[in-house]
Formats: sequence, C-alpha cells, structure tokens
Amino acid sequence: MNVKDSFTRMSQAHDEERAARVKAHTSELEHLARRKTRLQALRNRLNDLFNEDDPRKRGTALEGVLNDLFATEGILIRESFTLRSEEGHPVEQIDGALEVDGSAYLVEIKWRGEPVEINAMSRHLVRVYGRSEVRALFISASGFTGPAIEESERALNQRVIVLGELRELVLLLEQQGDVAAWLREKVRFAQLERRPLALLGSDF
Repeated sequence: MNVKDSFTRMSQAHDEERAARVKAHTSELEHLARRKTRLQALRNRLNDLFNEDDPRKRGTALEGVLNDLFATEGILIRESFTLRSEEGHPVEQIDGALEVDGSAYLVEIKWRGEPVEINAMSRHLVRVYGRSEVRALFISASGFTGPAIEESERALNQRVIVLGELRELVLLLEQQGDVAAWLREKVRFAQLERRPLALLGSDF
C-alpha cells in the first residue's frame, strides 16, 4: 500500500509539474501574441504620420507613438511635461523621460524637414547637464547635421549621449525588435567607441 501511495504521489507531482509547464508556455505565447498586436498597431500609427503635413501635430503624435512603444516593452517612462517657475511661467518643455537598467534618459524628439542643427542639440544637452547622472536620447526623423553630431561627441566626456534616427525604430517595429536591446547597444557604441550616432540594423 505504501509503495502504491508513493507511485500515486509521484504521478500526481509529475502531472502538476507538466501542467505548470504547459500553463507557463501558454502564458508566454499569449504575451507574445499581445505584444505582436500592439507593435503592429504602433507601426500602423507611425506609418499614418507620414501623411500628416502639420509639423506640430506630427511631432506631438510621434511622441505618443514612441511613448507607447517604450511602455509596450516595459520601459519606465514619463510622458511630455513642462517645468514651470514659481510664478507659473514655462521654464522647460521636456518631450519625455525613460529609464532602462536603472539609468534615466531625457528624451528629445524632432520631426523636421531639415536635419537637427547644433542649436537644438545644445539646448537638449543643457537640459541634461542640469540633472545629475541623467543621459540624453535624441531621436530625429530627418537626421543630424555634422556640427550637431560633433557637439554630441564632445559631450560624451561628461554624459552618455545617444542619437537615434526614426528609421531605426521603424525597422524595429517592422521586425518586432526589442527597443531596450537597441538602446543598450547604442549606449555601448557611445561609451566604448565614442559614437553617439551609430545606426543599427535589425538584430534586436
């Protein structure tokens, strides 16, 4: 009787372990399916923006798409916000902030007809310098001028500066890539190779 009970308990334990594995596998498949659906919806929203002629509406909508992309991937974010003086006057307009691996990034997003120039880059770097240990992420839909890139390279002596192009994120969405892994790799290029703008492919 004891032997029979032992086999029964072993069989039950085996069945429970198998059921737990099946449940975990099913949960993972459901998670991946939900992620795929969300990324496809974000890709569609992003594609629609290329038909928007109003630069202000397009820029604001792009902020929303990117914030939702980061949120989908579980990256801590704070959406666009304005810092005001004690009198209530706007002091700084921040496109957003995010946190990856314990590091905070101040985000700037531009969708203009021309590449981002040094003045816009310098303004963003000043915001970053005013915050201890904060890193910079600057995303442009139209690239960056040479002087803007050079200014970012000089700033690497003090902070981690990452420049990204919208086409990189378009590719990530098309191939269901991992935006956190993309950012980590860009940080590696910035830190080790002093390349704030390293255009990455689709291996994420």
